[in-house]
Amino acid sequence: MIDTIAARLDEAAVTRTALAQFGADAGLDVATAYQVQDALVARRVGRGEAVVGVKLGLTSRAKMTQMGVDEVIWGRLTDAMHISDGGTVDLSGHIHPKVEPEVAFLVEGGAIAAVAPAVELIDSRYRDFRFTLPEVIADNTSASGFVVGPWQPVPDNVDNLGVLLEVDGRVAQVGSTAAILGDPRRALPEAARLAGELRDGWVLLAGAATAAVPLTPGAHVRVTVEQLGTVSLRASA
Repeated sequence: MIDTIAARLDEAAVTRTALAQFGADAGLDVATAYQVQDALVARRVGRGEAVVGVKLGLTSRAKMTQMGVDEVIWGRLTDAMHISDGGTVDLSGHIHPKVEPEVAFLVEGGAIAAVAPAVELIDSRYRDFRFTLPEVIADNTSASGFVVGPWQPVPDNVDNLGVLLEVDGRVAQVGSTAAILGDPRRALPEAARLAGELRDGWVLLAGAATAAVPLTPGAHVRVTVEQLGTVSLRASA
């Protein structure tokens, strides 16, 4: 079952074809879903991609309540998901992409070495972006792309910094880093507990500071995090 589900999710991503939900019929639970995620990412690695980091999801109390859980989830980032700051993402390679503002950490020696503003591009492989908790875990937590701004030393306080998400120069979302586990630095021990070893040089996406917004053709997205600066990307027309 694990390899079969992983193959279906992988094909959905490659062919950009959304799947109907199947978790209930498959009897998918959280533990099995992470095994599917392992197999799914292994397929990408088998095609030449390299794991370069970890992302956390459901890091806000509101999202935990919405999903009926009390623990964050995690997924993997690969080098093929990386988008340069200010770069363009080809929307033809996605199903129904969305963007959300994040805080990124650089991991060295099991600790946080630097911090940066970031954008995560998510793209569920399920129809209408609807899924159960096990289904989104199996789908590598909707991971699709990420952009990291300039790295810099971690300020003394990052627990309540203002966050602004703009699309085409208009404010789309306003939030605070407090939405990320109360303090985004808590993402490091959470990621270490959930994912195990965090390798030097890995990127850790701490979680979304606001709700995600759809990414449409030609859109220019900019995220500003107080004290951390800005990061941006553009969608192909």
